[in-house]
Parts: sequence; C-alpha cells; structure tokens
Amino acid sequence: MRMALVIPDVIEEGCTTRQAIERLASKWRVLVIYALLAGPQRHAELRRRIAGITQKMLTETLRDMESDGLVQRRVLKQDPPQHVEYSLTALGKTLQEPLAAICAWATEHPRTGREAGASGMGQGT
Repeated sequence: MRMALVIPDVIEEGCTTRQAIERLASKWRVLVIYALLAGPQRHAELRRRIAGITQKMLTETLRDMESDGLVQRRVLKQDPPQHVEYSLTALGKTLQEPLAAICAWATEHPRTGREAGASGMGQGT
C-alpha cells in the first residue's frame, strides 16, 4: 500500500515546516552551513570564505545558529586573544542532504534572462 504525501499547512504559524523555513530563511545561515560542512573553522576563516558578510552579521548569525542547536562554539584558548572555532552539530549536519537537493535543483533550473527580468532582478532595480 502506498502512503499519501502529507503536505503541511505552512501558512499556519504553528506548522513545524513553517518554523523550519523561518529558521533557515536567512541566506547567511545557509552559507554558514555550507562553509562549516568542510569542518570546524574559526570566525576569521568563515568571514574570508563567505563573501559579503560583515563581522557583525557573522557573529549574530553564529549566535542564533548556536541557540537553535545547529552550530557548536568551542573555545580553543581562554587567554586573550581568545581562540574560538565553530562546527556543525549533529542537527546542523542533517541539513547537508536537503541543501544538496536545492543545489541540484538550482543547477537543473538556472534562471533565464526573462525570468530574472520578470522578478525585477538583473535589471538594475
């Protein structure tokens, strides 16, 4: 017997799928996850790898991801200057497969000029 696909009501505030989307909606979170898939890294390394992110935004993103249980912060050296590295938790690592699926979809369906223009992107707006 085949199971029916359950489509969640993401419009409802209490929907767990909606809550997951809200947790990952920031482009910076997704980019931090991709960067940390390569293994633990220090703040400066992450900032170099993630083009366009400010030090403040990276710090805020890492703090939020740590409180969500996606990232682990490990102090390597207590004495100033303090050395800290960040890594994905087991929960954070579970996002590798869904994000790979999004990458595969993006590769199969690149934006065309007309689609970019229809959304206002790529037209200087």
